[in-house]
Amino acid sequence: MRRLTAIILSFLMMTFPAIAFETQARSAIVIDVRTGQTLMEKNADMALPPASMSKLMTLNMVFEALEDGRLSLDQIVPVSRKASDYGGSSMFLTDQDRVTIEDLIRGVIVLSGNDASAVLAEAISPDGTEAGFATMMTQRGVQLGLTNSTFANSNGWPAPGHRMSTRDLALLGERLITEFPQYYGYFAETEFAFDGRVPDNRFNRNPLLKLNIGADGLKT
Repeated sequence: MRRLTAIILSFLMMTFPAIAFETQARSAIVIDVRTGQTLMEKNADMALPPASMSKLMTLNMVFEALEDGRLSLDQIVPVSRKASDYGGSSMFLTDQDRVTIEDLIRGVIVLSGNDASAVLAEAISPDGTEAGFATMMTQRGVQLGLTNSTFANSNGWPAPGHRMSTRDLALLGERLITEFPQYYGYFAETEFAFDGRVPDNRFNRNPLLKLNIGADGLKT
């Protein structure tokens, strides 16, 4: 049963009543997923660097590929040197690894792994490059009605022109919840330790999951 009934995308996702709300965030939006009603917004169409929340679009692309048969959860893919060299949040992959799509999904959702996101991008892109995948992300975003989103990579690593609006993030979050319920459980997983590596790195990066406020995703 979904406990989540509203999307708050100012680095927040939780149930929220339709009352006056103020935030210091530059941009924010609250949408009731049940009705589609916008309960609050502030600069919701402003295109800003989305950082790690970009991975929601990568996950959308992955879930679509799973549904149309281009990928399978037990499919094993290689890790490139370029993907393994990403800094920031990491699954701690090496270019000697071969990893299942399901482990990479957990690496993106639970660990917010920039490396895992890049490996998935390379697995989906027809030319095997993250740059090619970023072009696919932008094109697919237009088809989905994401009017203020352009992507330069799969994970939100700072890059010129890599932007999303909070309204686009809200629409994307709503799509992940409603169109891919079979994968939604990954977002509530609190730990993932790939191959026993770096045990202290195993905890979900979303602090809301620990607050007992009904949050069950999606991304911070």
